[in-house]
Amino acid sequence: MTMQALVIAHAAYGHNHFFKNNYQFQQWTQADHILDYLSFAKEYVSDCEERFGSDAVEVTLDCAHALMNQGISRNLIPRARDMAKRDRQKALDRAEHHERTYDILDRTMPEINRGEPPKPNAALAEQKKLGLPEENLLYFLEKNAPKLADWQRELLRIVRNLAQYFYPQRQTKLMQTKVMNEGCATFVHYQILNKMYERGMLTDGSMLEFLHSHSSVVFQPGFNDRRYSGINPYALGFAMMRDIERIATEPTAEDKDWFPEFAGCGDAMGTLRDAWANYRDESFVLQYLSPNLMRKFRFFALSDDSRDPAVRISAIHDERGFRNVRKRLAASYDVAAQDPDLQVTDADLSGSRRLVITHTVRNGITLDKVECERTMQCIAQLWGYRVRLVEVDVESGRVLKEHEVLPMPV
Repeated sequence: MTMQALVIAHAAYGHNHFFKNNYQFQQWTQADHILDYLSFAKEYVSDCEERFGSDAVEVTLDCAHALMNQGISRNLIPRARDMAKRDRQKALDRAEHHERTYDILDRTMPEINRGEPPKPNAALAEQKKLGLPEENLLYFLEKNAPKLADWQRELLRIVRNLAQYFYPQRQTKLMQTKVMNEGCATFVHYQILNKMYERGMLTDGSMLEFLHSHSSVVFQPGFNDRRYSGINPYALGFAMMRDIERIATEPTAEDKDWFPEFAGCGDAMGTLRDAWANYRDESFVLQYLSPNLMRKFRFFALSDDSRDPAVRISAIHDERGFRNVRKRLAASYDVAAQDPDLQVTDADLSGSRRLVITHTVRNGITLDKVECERTMQCIAQLWGYRVRLVEVDVESGRVLKEHEVLPMPV
């Protein structure tokens, strides 16, 4: 019963509050549409398997799933709409049009090219028309791949929409909102069960069981502990929530210097609600991590540059060091550091049909050769022609690597 109460307090109250109120989930998640859309997607995929064969459908879906992380429009602001109804009708209209206009004799007719010869600025005009550069690879392939059938485009669209929907959840796994999400849930369950104990709703034995479980979750192993695997997001998140509560109610002189906006305001829950709603891990750490907490966690900064013969300690426990540590820790939760920056930068739709993708390299970290080539093969299968990937250093603009693949014969 104690663990059931803990789970309800943690997930049903803490996580649900964060999912409902944090701007990342409000911006990307449309919970009232997803079940209907999943039902439509299941029916559509099953119908495609019956009409075109499960192998053909599986190949298309495998290639699309390989590109899911690059099928996100990060600047997209979704509009409220009935996605399932619209997408179902769109798929039906495409299939109906294809069946109505299909004539087997068309396959024997020679193609007639009535296009005008390309003009000098045709390439630039084509890029502008295609909206290049484009970060959403699945969207670009869905709209522009020369050889894809309508049903394949719809499959890419299904995978892209699901990737877009689950983007906040993937960010949580990549720690873009994990510290805040787990910190919020842990703080909420701690508050609820302590209030229950104060009101006599939990026995001493139940409280001890809860505290044992809670302390195990928020435990932060030292760097020389065999269990150490980095900063525990539960530990840091819970500690920051408790620290914000302390600063709002019992601030020190140092707190007042660092956090004049809310230090001593007396409204701890109001401050926390504002943080839960309007920040993600990167900005939350940069805004709310205090020197007091950095001392408790014994944070400091190491500088490990391949050009230097030794590792340097670049930030210690002084004001300048605290700001440096906080800035570096916040940067480690930036989702841009997790996903490679890939964009379609050129596509020749009227000549060689070659597709060019540019990887903007940060901190000298290039793509893994084997994984890159495997993923590029999926892009080539969907595009239908040669695909070239260029890795360019973000600072110097120098080309570091180039990869090129052709689609496998079907």
